[in-house]
Amino acid sequence: QVQLLESGGGSVRAGGSLRLSCKASGDRWSVNAMAWYRQVHPRPRELVAGITTGGSLTYGDSVKGRFTISRDNAEVTAYLQMDNLKPEDTAVYYCAASTGSVFVAALLEYWGKGTLVNVSA
Repeated sequence: QVQLLESGGGSVRAGGSLRLSCKASGDRWSVNAMAWYRQVHPRPRELVAGITTGGSLTYGDSVKGRFTISRDNAEVTAYLQMDNLKPEDTAVYYCAASTGSVFVAALLEYWGKGTLVNVSA
């Protein structure tokens, strides 16, 4: 019912910046929480940042002060501004969304296909 399309991934040197976008389509007006997760194998996906339509925010400890999540409610699009990137940030980044207001992975019913971010030293 909801599709998520990520864009903005790529390769960058340490200290550089990237901006990811996630646009919802389909029944997009039902979306409340939107979040970014990342996965570094063999670990499970970890929460990077999340935001609700009301503006409630959450960040993973490893990205606080470096990454900023925002959204355009009218367009149902979430953004992730990533600054001062480190090699440890290399991962596949996934956009997720829910009709609810929490960011637990098991309760986020819609997921994008992922976009690769590579940070070189």
